[in-house]
Amino acid sequence: MDITVTNLTIDDITRAIRNELKAYFAELEETEREDEIGGIELAIELTGLAKPTIYGLVSERRIPHSKRGKKLYFSRKELLIWLTNGKRKTRDEIADEAVNFDVKRKEAIHPTKSRNRFQKSKSQS
Repeated sequence: MDITVTNLTIDDITRAIRNELKAYFAELEETEREDEIGGIELAIELTGLAKPTIYGLVSERRIPHSKRGKKLYFSRKELLIWLTNGKRKTRDEIADEAVNFDVKRKEAIHPTKSRNRFQKSKSQS
């Protein structure tokens, strides 16, 4: 926030400082929330899956978790990464990858063809 220091009252300065502090602490709280560790309730909240489903994923070791004694722990950050890694590609993304793959394949093949032609013409001379 840019402030010109002319004609400011003490109330204006106090209000500006309070607003900056509120923004700072809100950002700090959000950062702490990203690293939150919780139990099965956190996993249910983030994934929207039923408790038995989460227990099944844990037993198959397909969902990130920690275990201390008989208690399961989940990291908000790890669960969010796990969820985004399971993202399915759109048809447009798949089509773009196919085009890029074809272009890269042709670029990789092209120098080999050129080298073979050069070797053939050299041996024919």
